[in-house]
Amino acid sequence: MDLALLADRLFISLSWLLALAWLWKAIDALRGIPQIPDLTRIDASSLPALPDREGPHLAVVVPACNEEVSIQATLRSLLASTGLRLEIVAVNDRSTDRTGALIEEVAAEAAFSGSSHRLIAIHVSELPECWLGKPHAMARGAEMASAPWLLFTDADVIFHPDALALSLRHAMARNADHMILVPTLAIETNGEAAVLAAMNILGQWTIRLWKVSDPKAGDFFGSGSFNLIRRGVYTRLGGFAALRLEVVEDLALGQLVKHARYAQHAAVGPGLIRIRWLQGTFGIVHLAEKNAFAFYRYRVGLTLLACLGIASLAVLPLAALMAGGWATAAGLVTYASILLAYAANRRISGVPPWLAVLFAPAAAIVLFALLRSMVLALARKGVEWRGTRYPLEELRQYARRNR
Repeated sequence: MDLALLADRLFISLSWLLALAWLWKAIDALRGIPQIPDLTRIDASSLPALPDREGPHLAVVVPACNEEVSIQATLRSLLASTGLRLEIVAVNDRSTDRTGALIEEVAAEAAFSGSSHRLIAIHVSELPECWLGKPHAMARGAEMASAPWLLFTDADVIFHPDALALSLRHAMARNADHMILVPTLAIETNGEAAVLAAMNILGQWTIRLWKVSDPKAGDFFGSGSFNLIRRGVYTRLGGFAALRLEVVEDLALGQLVKHARYAQHAAVGPGLIRIRWLQGTFGIVHLAEKNAFAFYRYRVGLTLLACLGIASLAVLPLAALMAGGWATAAGLVTYASILLAYAANRRISGVPPWLAVLFAPAAAIVLFALLRSMVLALARKGVEWRGTRYPLEELRQYARRNR
């Protein structure tokens, strides 16, 4: 058989295999995502009441390293929470800006106002050996907390007054040990929206959010914006001491919970928690610098394989569209499936489906961010973040022990 003809048939076959894979993923998302509860559509009267207790119902741990721009807004939004009593533990983690002083200002305001919530300020001046900064800050915050539930969040999240009471009561109703509330991301440009949507779609090839509550599924999740966990479960799992060298500590906590067979649950709630996560179309390039290579456990081969997968998912459909004949038909099926997947994910991302036309360039940006994360870590022989360098060999040894 002529080699050119053989190559053409192989390309057509691969194009159709990918088209069918995308179609299957789209149908799975269309069926699965509506199963994720929306807390804004739940009748609050149907949820169990919080127990009558003298102390706080929930402790919120807020690690902050050089967060002077956002820390006060986050703390004040927490202090405005209704329907429960909070102890808020704000951890100033070696900040070189005014973060610590701003935390103290809000703490003084809360004490003076007679708020039913308590705000505790902790100042960390040194990082112990064999610890990353954020896990250490959260471990310190958890040590100071006394409530039966812990919420680990970030210093740039804004909370609706009803968010925490609704989430805690919903977790109790579902008998959840760990709950993730998907944040509402503030999006200012179509470029930001395109990249976020592409990340969501690509991420679902690995983790299906609607399956994290299924004990038979291997899917798990964790969110730096909202990791709500029972204090007893957190303690039995070893807390963040068990994740002391984990760069993607939020996702790792979710994995720890799921692998220990505790009940994990995910929910959405448009507007309940808000964050401006991505700053510009290429903002992901900076954000992924610390986390992307860590997600693949610092393994070059696995990272390159993931890059190849992303490239195939983005490039092959475009090539098929331009090839003509049956290949073009496969390309059209692929992009119709991607459009359906975007429509399904709108409930999570808030991104309109028409941005599926930008999937390929957006995926290319994600691919570049992943490659850059790996190359920088290898070149620097470590991961640098917030002014601290963490040796790559130490991180790899930890990752190998905790696969």
